[in-house]
Amino acid sequence: MAVHLRAGEALRLWQDVAVTETRAGRPDLSLRQAAILLTIYLDPPPHTIRGLAARLNVSKPVITRALDMMGALKLVSRHRDERDRRNVLVKRTVEGALFVERFGDVIIASAREPSAP
Repeated sequence: MAVHLRAGEALRLWQDVAVTETRAGRPDLSLRQAAILLTIYLDPPPHTIRGLAARLNVSKPVITRALDMMGALKLVSRHRDERDRRNVLVKRTVEGALFVERFGDVIIASAREPSAP
């Protein structure tokens, strides 16, 4: 499905979502953390720290720091790959799936009812 927005409309939508999330008082993610989380939930698994770093063109420590925070929020979990103990698999959680779904709902609601400038 193609969505056609002018730059100003796209930015207003992003602002509306950011304001809604800020007002909700839930833990918020940095843009980098959100990109990592959405990659984990929208791209097919398996996900590894090495693979996420390559996909997002960032270092493995950047991914590890983000996963530390998201793990504390129970949005993702990490486990050793039993087939290759050198790899750490990043797995989805129920809490994370609900977080991503709710975030999608906020985007849809903001797109349907944009705020006034």
